[in-house]
Amino acid sequence: MSDAIDTPAVPSPLPLPHSPDWQALPRRAAAIAAVAGAITGTVLIGGGLGTAWVLLDLPLRWLGVAGMLVLGAAIGAAIGYRRQRRTFWRLDAQGLGVRRDLMWQQETRVPISRVQHLDLRRGPIERGARLATLVVHTAGSRFSAVSLSGLDGEDAERLRDTLAHQLDRDDDAL
Repeated sequence: MSDAIDTPAVPSPLPLPHSPDWQALPRRAAAIAAVAGAITGTVLIGGGLGTAWVLLDLPLRWLGVAGMLVLGAAIGAAIGYRRQRRTFWRLDAQGLGVRRDLMWQQETRVPISRVQHLDLRRGPIERGARLATLVVHTAGSRFSAVSLSGLDGEDAERLRDTLAHQLDRDDDAL
């Protein structure tokens, strides 16, 4: 008789984001996210720090404010770039998976049976960069849509068409 203790099976960890079944968003999407993050960071972070610099009457007032704006832009750009580079997607027989992993990991699964309709959105900047946003509307409440921005335009069309085709097959089976 052994002294081994039966332990419950530990669920296997999620696959690593860089594993073959998870697809990364294109780098050009991260560049656009970095620019958007820089603008947001300049206004929110840099503006707040710059205002504090003035209110605290710190030396080199306007040079300090300019430095805080640049710092805010750099922080915002880094966050935007990293957030986009740490977003992955996969499509399998069960549906669409989206994983976002900046500080906290978030994984969203959309089973094909829950998909109601699909939208592709392309703003002027996305069109110029050959990118698109796929919006998957699901059955449920008012806020029941999963949005995946920064997809390569061809990937977004392929995802939409594949999900729509699988929906049509499910509808025909009923």
